[in-house]
Order: sequence, then structure tokens, then C-alpha cells
Amino acid sequence: MTQTRVLRIAMNGITGRMGYRQHLLRSILPIRDQGGITLADGSKVTVEPILIGRNEAKIAELAALHNVEHYTTDLEGAINDPSIDIVFDASMTSLRYNTLSKAIANGKHVFTEKPTAETLEEAVDLARQAKSAGITAGVVHDKLYLPGLVKLRRLVDEGFFGRILSMRGEFGYWVFEGEIQEAQRPSWNYRLADGGSMTTDMYCHWNYVMEGIVGKVKSVNSKTATHIPQRWDENGEAYEATADDAAYGIFELETPGGDDVVAQINSSWAVRVYRDELVEFQIDGTHGSAVAGLNKCVAQQRAHTPKPVWNPDLPVTESFRDQWLEVPANAELDNGFKLQWEEFLADVVAGREHRFGLLSAARGVQLAELGLRSAEERRTIDIPEIEL
Repeated sequence: MTQTRVLRIAMNGITGRMGYRQHLLRSILPIRDQGGITLADGSKVTVEPILIGRNEAKIAELAALHNVEHYTTDLEGAINDPSIDIVFDASMTSLRYNTLSKAIANGKHVFTEKPTAETLEEAVDLARQAKSAGITAGVVHDKLYLPGLVKLRRLVDEGFFGRILSMRGEFGYWVFEGEIQEAQRPSWNYRLADGGSMTTDMYCHWNYVMEGIVGKVKSVNSKTATHIPQRWDENGEAYEATADDAAYGIFELETPGGDDVVAQINSSWAVRVYRDELVEFQIDGTHGSAVAGLNKCVAQQRAHTPKPVWNPDLPVTESFRDQWLEVPANAELDNGFKLQWEEFLADVVAGREHRFGLLSAARGVQLAELGLRSAEERRTIDIPEIEL
């Protein structure tokens, strides 16, 4: 009879939106309830979550609701507990460096949300600590596991685009100010002193998306804006929005084959959506183009590309959207967060590095820092290599 190994996971910040919905509810609990995962050698590994939060009543309620036996408000005690295998962190960015440092020092494997630290110096230091300790470290790169981007990456791998010329992305939606209609995002997102910033929040995502689909990010030229200068917090109190709520970036990329690619990504909490999904990426190449959201991906080959003629005197009669074909999944694609958790758990058991580790996260922090600097100095900034 095959024995099942149990990995005990201390889950910090689990009462937050991402920690609860994506990591506990849609990842760890389904892995537990399906009996774990089967590894390449036929053995099995499952998980036992330990919920950690500052509000004991809230985590006790979650534990009871989801049949989780263990919970605590003592993060340091959990990190020091020799029975804990993995420390997961989805708490505030300002607390993350200390949490991960302590976990690594105690020999724990770590899996964490982004950004991994408030500064590049701290983010790189975490990567050095993990390398020195020999633990398995993983950083959430959820978008690369989502169906739309999985399909987009497959088109790249198959050579569908020919020589890739450009990439563009549109992300965001209207976040209500909070005066009349309640805001959909927490107020700290719009206060610089509390760690808010569209650039800080999203450029760490765009870095791994660009790296994971097209290639290395070589430079950044960014423009930030605070379009909505006043908002209302969770108590209905007005406050000054000091953080950027939009970032407009131009990036120079280099493919593994050495081709230069121009990428443009707009990110805004002050935009109304006129697209199929809340985020979409388009890649154009000499042989074809494709547009991907989180779930859907459509493509147009060179041979099927229409030949529009510019004539502002006549109304457009052709439907450009109908000229694209949907890219099939050709596989069953599970929740992106769950898929990465399963890959990470297999890496922990095998004692190998996770492909999206703390160095990858440090490059995301670097891009955010240089993006803000680019906006402040109004210039293009080259991105240097990070050395451990």
C-alpha cells in the first residue's frame, strides 16, 4: 500500500481576500479534499493547513467552517514549530521580509504572494537567504497558469507568431471612490505611506508575465498618475489618495532568440472596461497575432489576415472581431493558483528549486522600483542584471 506524505503548511494572512479565496478555498482545501497529489514516482503527498491570523475569532470561524483542525494567532510560534514544513505568506507586504527571513532561518520551505519585500535590497537578500539555506522557495506567478495565458505561451512555443514584434496589455477597471458606492478595493491601496501604488502592485506581475511569455525585460519607461485625488475609506471618511492609481508603461524585451520586442501595458483603477476580460494581452508577430485574457485566447494567422483600407468617409461594415479564431485548450486546465501549489509541493518533496523563486520575485520588485523612478525622472531606464 502506497503511503501518503503529509506536508503541514502554516498559512499566514489567510483572512485576506487573496489568502482566503485563492489559496485556502480554491487551492489547499481542494488538494486536501481530493486526497493530495500523485507524484511522478507514484507516491502521494497531501496537505494539512494551519491557519494564522491576528483576529482569533475570525480564523476560528474559518477553521470550523472548513474543517481545519489547527489555527493560531502566534506566527512566530508556528515558524519555530518543527512539525511545520512550509510557511505561506499572504499578509501585508511591509511585514513579509521579516516573516520569510525567520521562516528560511528555521529551515522552512516558503511559498509567498508578491511583492516579496518593500525594497529591491530586501527582495534580493531573501533570494540569497533561500539559496544559502537550500530550501525550496516559490512565489505566486498565478497568471502564467491561467487558461488564456497558457494558450498564449503555447502559441509562442509552437512558433505561431514567427518573429515577435510587440506585446500590449490592458488591465484594470473602475474602482468606486467610496463616497456613494463602496470601493471594491481596500483604502490602503491608494495611500503611498501604507504601501499603496498601482506600479508597486502590478509591475511585479507584469514582469513575470513578460518574462514567462516573451522574454527578458531590458528597459522601462513609465508614466504614473493619481487620477482620483480624493477617496473615502471603509468608515466613510474622506482621505487624500497619495498613491498612483494608474501606470502606463513601455518596456523593451528580448526573446531567447535575441529579438527585440516592444511591450506596452496600461494599468488603471480609473478606467471603464470595454474588452472581453479585465486583463488582455496581445502579441503581434510576422506570421500571426493573438489576444489572450485570463480564460480565452483568439488568434489570427498571416494567411487569414484581412486587408483593411483606411477610408474615414465610409462606415466600417466588417466585424474585425469575427475574423479571429478561438484557440482551444486541448487539456483540462484547473485553477491557476491550485496548479502552481501542486507544482510547488512536488518540488518540495523532490528537494528541488521551484521554477518561480525569490530571484524571479526580486526582478519584479526591481521593475516596480525602476518604473516609479522612470516616471519621476521622465526617462527610459535600463534594467541591470541581479547577481546573487
